[in-house]
Amino acid sequence: MEFFKIRKDIPFMRHALVFNVISLITFIAAVFFLATRGLHFSVEFTGGTLIEVSYAQAADTQKIRDALARAGYTDTQVANFGSSRDVLIRMPLKPGQDSAALGAAVMDALDRDAPGAQLKRVEFVGPQVGKELAENGAIALLLVVFGIIVYLALRFEWRFAVSAIIANLHDVVIILGFFAFFQWEFSLPVLAAVLAVLGYSVNESVVVFDRVRENFRKMRKATVPQVIDNAITSTISRTIITHGSTQLAVLSMLVFGGEVLHYFAMALTIGILFGIYSSVLVASPLVMWLGVSREQFVKPQKPKEEAVV
Repeated sequence: MEFFKIRKDIPFMRHALVFNVISLITFIAAVFFLATRGLHFSVEFTGGTLIEVSYAQAADTQKIRDALARAGYTDTQVANFGSSRDVLIRMPLKPGQDSAALGAAVMDALDRDAPGAQLKRVEFVGPQVGKELAENGAIALLLVVFGIIVYLALRFEWRFAVSAIIANLHDVVIILGFFAFFQWEFSLPVLAAVLAVLGYSVNESVVVFDRVRENFRKMRKATVPQVIDNAITSTISRTIITHGSTQLAVLSMLVFGGEVLHYFAMALTIGILFGIYSSVLVASPLVMWLGVSREQFVKPQKPKEEAVV
């Protein structure tokens, strides 16, 4: 399916060096913010107190957030838990804080501004649990990267695998750089969004790489930059359709999903926008710089031996 078809190939590879320089600058900036400002981890990673409350009717989570804010509790997370009547409140870890006393203080604040809540449980989550979550998240990220490298190396060639993983890790670092610069809260849903972006971005790289491999067999007289330009140009319509429809869905979560889905949708939005750029205008130039050639995909024809009379 195509919205439009471009008759003349766009010379993307003519500006390949510019694209790679832009990517390098954004990558260095993201690493700088990560190193200097760091990530603002949520309660899942740092530890804290979990308070579960229940209402007789559907709970108004925004009203609960406002009540806690007026009581002086900052950096809290409020979300429905299991049903619309049950609410889970995550409070950040503070030195010398007593969980039972905190639970009583939170219930007093809710009784004043969001009455009707019944306390179901108060549970302390230590930082050791958060450390394990961070380690498991890092392992999951490494496994995804390794799987992508193996898949692309087997399906195409090692140059494509290296180029794609560099481009996709570029997206991940950019997302983390945004969260470090603005000090947005980095939670488990955000980590899930980062992993989703890795898989989503590599899909676009595979489509372009597949067209490059096909062009090497069809465009026998074309140069490598011409082959890549044709591959990118011929897939632009598909890129607009797939990324556009996905971005609309993510933007709807960002605008209407509320505070619970806000940073999850924000990470996906950044990842999709940079994923379009990196999959097409970072991975493809890297393939060219690494020396991809027609001979890697098309076996040279052996000259036919003439019959001896």
